[in-house]
Amino acid sequence: MFKDDFFKYQTQTTPHPLGLEVSYAQGSYIYDINGNKHLDFVAGVSACSLGHCHPGVVAAVKEQVEKYMHVMVYGEYVQQPAVEYAKLLASFLPKNLETTYLVNSGTEAIEGAIKLARRYTGRSQLIAAQNAYHGNTMGSLSIMGYEERKSAFRPLVPDVSFIQFNNKEDLNKITQKTAAVILETIQGGAGFILPSDNYLEQVRKRCNKVGALLVLDEIQPGFGRTGKLFAFQHYNCVPDILVVGKGMASGLPVGAFVASKEMMDTLQTGPKLGHITTFGGNPVVAAASLATLKEITEKQLISQTLRKEKLIRKLLVHPLITEIRGKGLMLALLLKNEEIANHLVLTASKEGLILFWLLFEQKAVRISPPLTISEEEITEGCHQIISILNDYKSVAVN
Repeated sequence: MFKDDFFKYQTQTTPHPLGLEVSYAQGSYIYDINGNKHLDFVAGVSACSLGHCHPGVVAAVKEQVEKYMHVMVYGEYVQQPAVEYAKLLASFLPKNLETTYLVNSGTEAIEGAIKLARRYTGRSQLIAAQNAYHGNTMGSLSIMGYEERKSAFRPLVPDVSFIQFNNKEDLNKITQKTAAVILETIQGGAGFILPSDNYLEQVRKRCNKVGALLVLDEIQPGFGRTGKLFAFQHYNCVPDILVVGKGMASGLPVGAFVASKEMMDTLQTGPKLGHITTFGGNPVVAAASLATLKEITEKQLISQTLRKEKLIRKLLVHPLITEIRGKGLMLALLLKNEEIANHLVLTASKEGLILFWLLFEQKAVRISPPLTISEEEITEGCHQIISILNDYKSVAVN
């Protein structure tokens, strides 16, 4: 119905978007305009933590919309949903992560964290990881460790250096000139790479030694996706600045960076308005965030995540699958080659199963369903993946 207008009037970011024409979405399914249902193994790229149109989130949004939707730029008026959310979030975090700055997206949260780190330390150098992905605005792009994606947009933010994730020898590059080390707790675009051999603990120790801040990007693994509320809780490593987004509001646009009050207060002076945003802390989005956080922490969704991971790993055994990376419901299937990965995603899209790629690892296929997905739905989707791979294998042999 709208497909021609979609291609004519709305900007695309790839030459061949999937182009599913959405009618509505509910639970673990997206329905197209022809009434076909599509089992969602992607959750809007980890954004729809509670599935689609979770009744608790919908009710919170409706209630807030009827009161007020936007009244003033961030930080000037006391708006109950944002205050309640920030207070509840702090109750689940270490004491040094007590104050939240609500913004509109993960990449804006990264921008705010970069500014905060430079402002608080008085230093300029930023250190990030090779194959890192933190967003696409200019600051976030500058700390992306993938030259092919950023070369067309140079010059970028200066004084950025890179280390290899999980390489402890590289930690000597963190010095007294370093304002912040910015890492994904679990590398996303690189293929869901977990930190190994106490790597994050060693980064934390090195930052402490030289007075650098540690910024952990939990935009994707945060809010229960890995079997803890935040992935850093698996690794005995507390950041100075925590960056969150994606699954925070069950599909509404949101992000935040969290730090100590002492650190955050430096954004008030020298200059005033050290970071400002019109729509950050939007009360409707904050209401959705609050409802999402309550649901995740009050129900058994986090503990269920690890059980669901075990089921996926049990079901997805196939000669064309070389490895399953990740943790919880943040998983990446590594196929034997890029062609098989493309075949799996594209064939599944035609057969009512939503899968997707990762940014930098061409052989990987993302599995990041809603935390609310049932074991029956997991079984259905995994059987479909195996069937597609079996068909590919038989065609390839013949």
